[in-house]
Amino acid sequence: MPPAPIMTATCACGAVEVRAFGKPIVSAVCYCDDCQKGAGEIEALPNAPAVRDGDGGTAYMLYRRDRFECAKGAERLKPHKLKETSPTNRVVATCCNSAMFVNFDRGPHWISAYRARFHGELPPLQARICTKFKLDSVVLSNDVPSYKSYPPSFIVKLLASRIAMALGR
Repeated sequence: MPPAPIMTATCACGAVEVRAFGKPIVSAVCYCDDCQKGAGEIEALPNAPAVRDGDGGTAYMLYRRDRFECAKGAERLKPHKLKETSPTNRVVATCCNSAMFVNFDRGPHWISAYRARFHGELPPLQARICTKFKLDSVVLSNDVPSYKSYPPSFIVKLLASRIAMALGR
């Protein structure tokens, strides 16, 4: 049995609700080209709320797949792909064009949920990643560590969560 739900996210109009169980694997802001491009495409949809933070980064909370569920409005969720052949889906609530989460057709064991969609007290940010892709004009805050790519600690957390998932913990 998963831990009690501690985080709830909704689309802008409230028709879609997702729940995340337990603590996130990591809470980070990503500046990679794909996140910037995907966010830009979603933000260009009619009446879509912002996906990116003011500095161009996209904030996520990563959860294991087995600790994430759609509680309401699943029929309104639609995958958005940067390329038809991409395994990455930026999942949008079609009712109000809110970016909800990123999942994958195959591969990774986690869901990257858009931090901006969550309510309540959010876990603190832990890192800014892939900062080599940020705009040159952006000066990052030093409130959390920033990394040009993926730091080893990030990879270790992902691997540890996969092992715990495999062991049923």
